[in-house]
Amino acid sequence: MPFLELSLIVRTEQQPRVEEALEDLGALSITLRDADAETPDEQAIFEPGVGELPLWPTITLDALFDERADRRGLAAALGDLLPWLEPDQLSFRDVADQDWERTWMDQFKPMAFGRRLWIYPWNIEPPTGDDSVVVRLDPGLAFGSGTHPTTALCLEWLDGLDLQGKTITDYGCGSGILAIAALKLGASAAIGIDNDPQALTASADNAGRNGVVDRLTLFLPEDHPGDATDVFVANILAGPLDALAPTFAAAAKPGAPFAISGILAGQQDELLTRYAEWFEDLRADLRDDWVRISGRRRH
Repeated sequence: MPFLELSLIVRTEQQPRVEEALEDLGALSITLRDADAETPDEQAIFEPGVGELPLWPTITLDALFDERADRRGLAAALGDLLPWLEPDQLSFRDVADQDWERTWMDQFKPMAFGRRLWIYPWNIEPPTGDDSVVVRLDPGLAFGSGTHPTTALCLEWLDGLDLQGKTITDYGCGSGILAIAALKLGASAAIGIDNDPQALTASADNAGRNGVVDRLTLFLPEDHPGDATDVFVANILAGPLDALAPTFAAAAKPGAPFAISGILAGQQDELLTRYAEWFEDLRADLRDDWVRISGRRRH
């Protein structure tokens, strides 16, 4: 089914009222994006904190309506609901329907990490008969697929470890890709922690697809019992990595290899100093302006 897309450019303080008006008029979906995305001082928003909604100074709201919706009627109704709205703040266009998951899956190709680890989309059969370790993911659950440099850095780090019989904690597990990869690489059990219940659902679904669901235990942060494991990995962002350093230290057994990522180049020095209190043999590895810090828990 094709759609009618209505786009509005508003100031950030106007966004809640505009979104409410669009919902009242029957919008099927509403997407927010930076109205000044082409400007040199565009501000990137990588990941908001829980309960936070940081926005750009000027926002474009793209609302999808049924293709049969009346353009003039929508414009008039918005004028009534939002008297300050000017005609040049509105635009319409027809949007053809697509199988969005199919499009994503067509773009998601098998990827190699390290010596033997491969990430495969669920719709592509991996070869048989070699010693490759294959993780199968549903690309429709977009909480981490290996395409981002931080995920790639962590996957390559895991591939270089001897995980046979080890336990591992994956903090900020997302799709479960790191925990599942560790289990496929020989880990005996994994703990996945994420503050988003949808991420825990995605992790459980992907663990089931890879035959490791019985070895993956999932928690919200407040529900984690605090058990320490043989290996620790966290792929989140620099701010939480700084704040959670003592928590991560408690979650790693003495001598445990650890890696943290989601760090922008330039943020690593402060974190290296912070983590040196609990971890040793620290090093920073860079890829495409993103950093992974790795080391070992002090005894």
